[in-house]
Amino acid sequence: MAPRAGRGRSGRRTATALAFLGPALLILVVFVGWPMLSALRTSFTDASGFGEAEWVGFDNYVQVFTDPDLFDAVQNTLWYTVLFTPTAVIAALALALVLNSPALPFRGFFRTALFIPFVVSLAVAAYAWTYLIDPQVGLLNHWLGGLGIQLGNVLEDPQLAMPAVALVAVWKNFGFYLVIFLAGLQDIPGTLYEAARVDGAGVWRRFQHVTLPLLSNTMAFVLVFAMIAALQAFDQIYVMTGGGPYGNTQTIVMEIYESGFRRLELGFASALSYVLLIATLLLSVVQFVFFGRREKDAQ
Repeated sequence: MAPRAGRGRSGRRTATALAFLGPALLILVVFVGWPMLSALRTSFTDASGFGEAEWVGFDNYVQVFTDPDLFDAVQNTLWYTVLFTPTAVIAALALALVLNSPALPFRGFFRTALFIPFVVSLAVAAYAWTYLIDPQVGLLNHWLGGLGIQLGNVLEDPQLAMPAVALVAVWKNFGFYLVIFLAGLQDIPGTLYEAARVDGAGVWRRFQHVTLPLLSNTMAFVLVFAMIAALQAFDQIYVMTGGGPYGNTQTIVMEIYESGFRRLELGFASALSYVLLIATLLLSVVQFVFFGRREKDAQ
């Protein structure tokens, strides 16, 4: 009787868990799973949203890798990733180290203030920054003008437009990475730092030999999130530059948007979306493997 009663209780727990998970799983299937499968099928057709779509096999994927115009979008995306990812991660880590110090007054206030931009919509933040750096009415240009610095119209400058939109993304997202780093730092036992001090290790050596190795998993997580955010850059670019000037901020996701919604090349846009997804997954796996090995070496 006891085994049957145990199986009965286990079955009821499973049924209860499925009842709670059911609505969320249904939403995921309907709004995530089915659209992904539908987009995968569309990537093998010449769908335009009108009329019957014809099966074209791998033609769209071949076009993704042979389209010369797409090469510029890939270069721009990589440049944006180089600008955004290290800046956001290093800024978040540096400030996390400062805000983790018990001696710092008003730590709660600073943590909250630095996290607040993350809860703001990126499109709203982009609009605000567009007005801040406007050459005519922007407060930032006005303040810098008082110091004798003239930025001009940054968003119309082919050299400065991409750093400008990357800066907005850094301002928006680094607070989230900051909180993650703080959680990782608080999990490091204080006894390790004390032992390092006894051994004569200075601030840099404690950071190099204690903090960094024990933050490997956290660092990998933050880097993956930051890189995914960089590869998916769209909102602030759409709002601030629309891909200009002269295509210098045209990223892969902007290309997907224009292909699908302006040129109505839904098959090509779906294929490009899946190529981007696979590239993102591969980069994530490489980073986790790299930092996983570093953590094992440190142990």
